[in-house]
Amino acid sequence: MKVKILHLINGAKQARGLTVIIDVFRAFSTACYAFGNGARKIIPVGDIGVAHRIKKENSHFLLIGERGGQKPKGFDYGNSPTQIENVDFTDKIIIQTTSAGTQGIANATHADEIITGGFVNVQAIIDYIKKQNPKYVSLVAMGSAGIRIADEDTLCAEFIKNALENKPNDFSKIVKHLRKYESAHKFFDPTKDWAPERDFDLCLSLNKFNFVLKVEPYDQNQVFFKKIEI
Repeated sequence: MKVKILHLINGAKQARGLTVIIDVFRAFSTACYAFGNGARKIIPVGDIGVAHRIKKENSHFLLIGERGGQKPKGFDYGNSPTQIENVDFTDKIIIQTTSAGTQGIANATHADEIITGGFVNVQAIIDYIKKQNPKYVSLVAMGSAGIRIADEDTLCAEFIKNALENKPNDFSKIVKHLRKYESAHKFFDPTKDWAPERDFDLCLSLNKFNFVLKVEPYDQNQVFFKKIEI
């Protein structure tokens, strides 16, 4: 098994084999919490206009996401696990669009298989990759808006790579570093109510979920996340 770490949207375009699109703060952490609260399906889209169109055609679908970190106009929820932590999504279908994570999925056109990545289900991701035993694994750290490298995603990619190569990880050291890292500053800024401080802890709740989110075809132009229990 050859494991390669890639970065940002360009990295997603280069991804081959079993591909993990990583967005720790906050897209794919939020998606896991939504599934944990009973969501039936999440449709990730890169274009906000497409998200609104799907919603218009399916009024019972929910819109979750962000642009510039904040909830877009007309959306039901922002890109915050705190906002949805106690929301009952039983049997709901969600449309999700974000600046980084969903863009990675949209651009990973050469991948054989795509799953999402974050710390909240990282052991499930590792176990799934080992079970699939692919020839190539691409770990794409999406960073900030898919255009700037961010440590939280790179560290998650390194965590997965280390585990697959039987090398040690020190998660407490990762949390300590990220608490002071620039990507986390928004969580500790009281003027940014769209990024609650609790989001930091929820996104770094190691192995809270025992499933992976696999990208599957939805229709001609869209895909959806399928929850696979590990």
